[in-house]
Amino acid sequence: MLNVNNISLQFGKRVLFDDVNINFNQGNCYGVIGANGAGKSTFLKILTGEQDPTTGHVSLENGKRMSVLSQDHYKYDENLVIHTVIMGNDTLWGIMKEKDELYAKPDFNDADGMRTAELEEQFAEMDGWNAESDAAGLLSNLGIPEALHYENVGGLDAKMKVRVLLAQALFGDPDLLVMDEPTNDLDVQTIGWLEDFLANFKNTVIVVSHDRHFLDHVCTHIADIDRCKLQLHTGNYSFWYESSQLAMKLIADKNKKLEDKKKDLQNFIARFSENASKSKQATSRKKILDKLDIQDIKPSSRRYPGIFFKSEREVGDQILSVEGLSKSFEGEDLFRDLSFEINKGDKIAFISKNSKAMTMLFKILAGEEQADSGQFKWGVTSTHSYLPTDNQEYFNNNLDLVDWLRQYSSDQDESYVRGFFGRMLFSGEETQKMVGVLSGGEKVRCMISKIMQEGTNVLMLDEPTNHLDLESIQAFNNGLKEFEGQVLFTSHDHEFVQTVANRIIELTPAGCIDQMMEFDEYLTSDKVKAAQGRLHQPA
Repeated sequence: MLNVNNISLQFGKRVLFDDVNINFNQGNCYGVIGANGAGKSTFLKILTGEQDPTTGHVSLENGKRMSVLSQDHYKYDENLVIHTVIMGNDTLWGIMKEKDELYAKPDFNDADGMRTAELEEQFAEMDGWNAESDAAGLLSNLGIPEALHYENVGGLDAKMKVRVLLAQALFGDPDLLVMDEPTNDLDVQTIGWLEDFLANFKNTVIVVSHDRHFLDHVCTHIADIDRCKLQLHTGNYSFWYESSQLAMKLIADKNKKLEDKKKDLQNFIARFSENASKSKQATSRKKILDKLDIQDIKPSSRRYPGIFFKSEREVGDQILSVEGLSKSFEGEDLFRDLSFEINKGDKIAFISKNSKAMTMLFKILAGEEQADSGQFKWGVTSTHSYLPTDNQEYFNNNLDLVDWLRQYSSDQDESYVRGFFGRMLFSGEETQKMVGVLSGGEKVRCMISKIMQEGTNVLMLDEPTNHLDLESIQAFNNGLKEFEGQVLFTSHDHEFVQTVANRIIELTPAGCIDQMMEFDEYLTSDKVKAAQGRLHQPA
């Protein structure tokens, strides 16, 4: 289908790829992963012809059509939404345009008639008569109401534009679909629809995503960019992660006999295969993992930050009580008459159709905003840390990383702080950087470091995975699962919510739904759906 031959890419002295060879075959879905800066998006640009490699070439099988999720959100502003989607098949769109131009000619002649006959035949062969209805179906499934289908793209907000571009990429059953972060700005329901669409898609998909749940649902293979190479692994993201961690552990255990190592790997493959065949979350295009060669399982050179939370003080029975809390913002009801109590061991995921509602609730509980009515009370033994979605105010100073963290650390020794930052993947030289120049991901890692130093027993986390790479998300996820305290959080990362939360609270302008259950159960619960229907009915 798509062949990558001897690809290398070098910028000055920096080598991004070195002699990469891979064949992307029909019917498979490939998740491209790699540490930040490894070149995931650049690799996709090489595949699509947007970036020329230093050496080597990419070849697409003759007669096959590639479709690419556009990253230019302004390119189609002057076009109708429905037409923008159809443009995903440029050949069909070209036929449609030429037909319309010929029919509009005031001096239509015999030659024009012959040409239009040819175009009509091609149009029919490409199922052109169903193009608008097919495009409309994609748009509706992606949450774009019919009333917007014949509006200009420029009139849509950023989130709607992303969905139009996604519909464009999916349109017309392309032979090869290339997508960079397709789940950005999509809600849970729309991501679920896209997962099902791709899991049943018969052609080839190559995708970059930080969404582990998405990668687990759609991928048959993981293409791991590591050490300037690209290693191909059978299975989804979870299989790649667990197997690479096991391989690393076995290599580190030098006293373990080779035969024992092989047995451990064989048992892991068999167990994962059995779980994948039974799991609702497994891709419909399952691969028989027990046929995998043990030699194919290799450790990754990827480094994971050491994220561990420990409370300095055990919390009492009274942790947090919220009674009748209501808040409006700019004339919009965010939540009304909200009441709940936190119990020991609660890890609560707050969800809402309006992200402002969750952010405002956390700001109120952190003392940064005032509620319109109602009250809340923290228990005397409760200590809490807050990670806001906008953390810029914490970095408006001229401190380097060491002095910045000293503000929150009981141990002021420089060697301790440097060692701590080392575990958070800040090298020796990086700790001398001024915090004002840090990237978004580095700032979040600093905020996590701050919270770890504070040793509180309640964590409030507003979209904590924003800006983090897969390695940091995985480590953060594991740290919260092992944390023995209480967590209040919101996240668009499905796997993060599913594996951390044991309780879900959904905020609406008309009330809330509060259930002790995991996220996947919440999404499919008939009881919850009935409650949502009542709350979302117009007054």
